[in-house]
Amino acid sequence: MGTHNHHTHNFTQQYEFSGKAKTWSLIAIVIGVASVGFGFLTHDSVRTFANLLLMAYYFTSVCAAGAFFLALQYVAQAGWSAGLLRIPQAFARVLPIASVILILVCVAGLFSHNLYHHWNHEGITDPSSPEYDPIIAGKAAYLNVPFFVIRQVVFLGIYSIFALTLAKYSNNEDLEGGLSNYKKSFKISAIFLVIFGFTTPIWSFDTIMSLEAHWFSTMFGWYNFAAMWVSGLCVITITAILLKRAGYMNWLNDSHFHDLGKLVFAFSIFWTYVWFAQFLLTWYANIPEETVYFYKRWEDNYKPWFWLNIVINFVAPVLILMTRDAKRRTNTLLFVCILLLLGHWLDYYIMVMPGTVEEHPAFGIVEIGTAIGFAGLFSFLMLSKLSTKPLVPKNHPFLEESLHHSI
Repeated sequence: MGTHNHHTHNFTQQYEFSGKAKTWSLIAIVIGVASVGFGFLTHDSVRTFANLLLMAYYFTSVCAAGAFFLALQYVAQAGWSAGLLRIPQAFARVLPIASVILILVCVAGLFSHNLYHHWNHEGITDPSSPEYDPIIAGKAAYLNVPFFVIRQVVFLGIYSIFALTLAKYSNNEDLEGGLSNYKKSFKISAIFLVIFGFTTPIWSFDTIMSLEAHWFSTMFGWYNFAAMWVSGLCVITITAILLKRAGYMNWLNDSHFHDLGKLVFAFSIFWTYVWFAQFLLTWYANIPEETVYFYKRWEDNYKPWFWLNIVINFVAPVLILMTRDAKRRTNTLLFVCILLLLGHWLDYYIMVMPGTVEEHPAFGIVEIGTAIGFAGLFSFLMLSKLSTKPLVPKNHPFLEESLHHSI
């Protein structure tokens, strides 16, 4: 058992979102808006839309990972995480906003023909047209604009409803006590996990894989899920570390960070397993219509980033987080989590860019500025939500276990 005393903790403590955190978030948002404006003013609309899609999808994925983290803890009846649940709850409460932004980007990209032009242009399903594509025509019942938009709205709407419901039950638990709201959270989490597990692959097929509609991989959904989950875990870990350093959440100890480090370590390996399995099967089969996906990413413009992707997202966490002590040192965890967030941005970049802008030289103002802008937007919205409630769910039935967590 740890040495924490239940009575030394302030269970009414709330985060105050002000000062440098708020200022830098707003500055980052301004940089993002200016970068997007620069992209459109320089008539590079395809590249700008590609970056908007990349970051809107990344933003939404991290928020969805927060809802998934909550549901997983309830279904597993985990005690260790009770003291930090307010962080993923804040992610979950931002999910509806992130979802709206992603849907708007997708719809605007569709109707301006800057995104999804592989399957969404005039005459592609018409046999009498010179633009006719029999492969796309065979997928037209699924890949068409109305059905695409409906799926985006339905999937993201369902995720948002469940995310807000879990946050509501936790708030009611604070106000009412007892086990009623915890039991409701358990049930709603079990339902959410089933729906989320079956639909997130389809969501990633639609949003990202359909950018190159000739190619498909049944592993692509789990590859995207792994990236989403690792990224979400990294942001949760970074937020927890920075909050503790700012004088909040003093009940979090080395064991909590050790568990977060283990999750980051383990699912980085899982991401690599899925990435490599998808790559190896395609390479080994050597079927032209499948290898074209990786062939594009082996061209000079993308090949260095393709291999750097696996180095950052697999080699770095394995080498750095292998030992027990490394997972308990917050400086090490902070470095690895920031590195992995950059690595998974690169991962999404490699997924999105070859199927949109195709020949793209290097990272520039649009790429860097858009990423900074969305990071600022996420920080501003998430910290705003975090500041509205006490930082600990005081009536959570496993809170005492979390306060004394020791491994």
